[in-house]
Amino acid sequence: MEALFWGCLFGGVLYAIVSVIFGDFLSSAFDGALDFLASEGYGWLQPTSLVGGITAFGGAGLLLQKYSPLTAGIVLVIAGLVAIVAGGGVYFLYVKPMSESENSTAVSIHDFTGRLGEVLVPIPAIGCGEVLMPAGAGYSNQIAASFDGEPIPSGVRIVVIEVKEHTLYVSQLEI
Repeated sequence: MEALFWGCLFGGVLYAIVSVIFGDFLSSAFDGALDFLASEGYGWLQPTSLVGGITAFGGAGLLLQKYSPLTAGIVLVIAGLVAIVAGGGVYFLYVKPMSESENSTAVSIHDFTGRLGEVLVPIPAIGCGEVLMPAGAGYSNQIAASFDGEPIPSGVRIVVIEVKEHTLYVSQLEI
């Protein structure tokens, strides 16, 4: 029984160390080879939650076996309950909030529709110029054409009407 608890505790600690030190390297080395292990339907079945529960099972089992007068069966049941609570705690307090907080700083060109910007390179009636668009915490230079078919000089505020073929079609903003 003690060997089982030590194995669970040692295995969990080893998993944590290996994933912290070599996690990025292993992820790129296997490049999706282990994707079949992903549990899309069962969010709580994440490796971090499972290994956290197994590690807690080993640690609780060792402590209960050494410092309590309980029988082996009761120690197994209590250690199992501790594992379920610890795994659930890891999932609900860490894994789930982290998966819901993933945000991308990438900006899609289609996000510019309806936004205001400024002309950097004059836009001819037929042809393209360049506009400066606010994007996240910075700015992005984009190719632009006149939506109305009228030339737009540099320094003028514009509004993006539509995006097609990687070009912003803009109109002069008139307030």
